[in-house]
Formats: sequence, C-alpha cells, structure tokens
Amino acid sequence: MNILAFAEQRDGKFKKCAYEVVQAARRAADGLGGTLSVVVIGKNVTSIAPALGAYGATRVIALEDDRLERYSTTAYSKVFSDAAAKESPSVIFFPASQMGKDMAPRVSARLGAAIAADCTAFRIENGDVVATRPVYAGKALVEVKVTTAVKIFSLRPNVFTAAAVGGGAPPVVESVRPALSDADFAAKVTAVKVSEGRPDVTEAAIIVSGGRGLKAPENFKLVEDLADVLGAAVGASRAVVDAGWRPHDEQVGQTGKTVSPSLYIACGISGAVQHLAGMSSSKYIVAINKDKDAPIFQVADYGIAGDVFEILPALTGELKKALGK
Repeated sequence: MNILAFAEQRDGKFKKCAYEVVQAARRAADGLGGTLSVVVIGKNVTSIAPALGAYGATRVIALEDDRLERYSTTAYSKVFSDAAAKESPSVIFFPASQMGKDMAPRVSARLGAAIAADCTAFRIENGDVVATRPVYAGKALVEVKVTTAVKIFSLRPNVFTAAAVGGGAPPVVESVRPALSDADFAAKVTAVKVSEGRPDVTEAAIIVSGGRGLKAPENFKLVEDLADVLGAAVGASRAVVDAGWRPHDEQVGQTGKTVSPSLYIACGISGAVQHLAGMSSSKYIVAINKDKDAPIFQVADYGIAGDVFEILPALTGELKKALGK
C-alpha cells in the first residue's frame, strides 16, 4: 500500500504543518504496512528535502520549476495530481492549512478521490484509516472512513505533534521537472503580504485574541502588548474584522482561520458559536470577559470575569516580571 503526503513550504522553508503531516503519514504507513513518499513543490526545493528525513520521510519527490516559486492553485494541484497518478497511492495526506484546504479538493476532483477534511485524529483499524473530524461548528466529533479507492485526509495544524528523531538515514530525494504549460497557471499570485514580527495564527503556539469588548481599534494595543511578552500571535473575532479594526488574516472562527494553539487567550470575546468553531480545539483556553455568563466561559479552562481594561495591563505587567522582560 502506497501512502503519499504533501509537505508545504514557503520561500524555501518548510511550514510546521509539513513536519506534522509527514510524521502522521509515517505512522499511518507503519500501521498499514505500506511505503511512504512525500511530495514537495516549488523552486529549488531539492535542497531542503533532506530535512524531512528526521520526521519519517524515506523518499521525497521534489517537483521543481522556477514558475512554481509562488503558489498557484491550478499549477500546484495539477503537478501533485500527475505525481499521484504515477505513484498510485491508496492514501494521501494534506495539511488543513490555507494551502492544503485549497489544494486538497482540487486534487480530490482530479483523482476521483473522496476527502475527509480537517481531521483532528486518526487510527488504523482492520487495514483502514478511521479519522476523527469536527462537525456542527465543532459541537460534535464524528469518526469517518473514506470508501473510494484513493482516500484523502487533511490534518488540522497544531493538533498532530511533530518531533524530529535523530539518527535516521537521510531520505532518497528524486528531483522531477513536471510538465507545465502557461495554461496551468490560470490562477497566479500577484502580490504577497508578509506579516512581520509575530507568528501566523494557524501555526502559533500561543494566540491572544480580541473582540468587541475592547470597544475601539486603538485598544488592541493591550492585546498586542500581551502578545509581544508571550511571543504570541494576535487574533481577532469576526465582529472586529468586519468593523475594519483588524486585518482578515487575523480572524479566528468558522469564516476565518481554524487554530489549535497550546494556549488561547480570549480578551473581550463573548464566544459566539462561529468563533468557538475556530478555536475550541486549543489545548488551554483562557477567557477574560466582564459578562460572567458569556458562552466563552463554557469552553474555557480558566476564566476571569472582569474588566479587560484592568486585567490585561495587570496580566502583562506580571508576566513581564515573571519572564524577566
């Protein structure tokens, strides 16, 4: 049984979710008694491919072309599908990142393969993959099997741990120049906005998010100050993004980004079901809200019912002392 995994890279560096997917795919391959191949797409990616060996990759297919330096949904989907057609995998793993969520359905359509999206766990049972994924905006979990000949699973970032294992042999790296035409680049990236100074919310270990309880955009400085002390990403609820207070790439929730950090601090967020759907799988949730009956407290591990304008400066100050900053 062949297993295929997609390792996402940006600007010549693997994303954290790439290591998570490769290690999860290694576990699946071992459980199924199959072989694992990992696909990397981009420009000059052969040089970075060996890094995947520490996470269980024994064979890496580097699909290289200068035109693939920037992501193109049509081109990436095409070259991955072509590689999959040659490899004939039974199971394919993608990250449920922004890129993975875009690619996986297109590859699914090209290969005639069903997909279980945004999985938070899986196990091997009777020679098959049984995946767990959230439904009803995260209110319930279901176990699913994919019954098509080729099965695709996308894995939620930050849920599957990835730890490098030393001492293993480097993977066999095959550099392939895929067949591409200008027509394959029907969708192109024309500009890239790089967030500087803070991690992306989808990969951050700690996220400090703010909502309408902050009352004005300038008050997000309180959230930013706490995030800077913790080395955290800044998140936002849909209400403040719609109001123009924060950029859309910070939005956490059903219509924003799904996150699973180790620590999620919700400041002035009531906890609408759409927001909870995007962050309820966080390992620890801390809620700060003046309304003791706010829904956010129902999912919080720790809650502070109080004025966010008093609590945030005090919390930031105490953490500075504790962390020596």
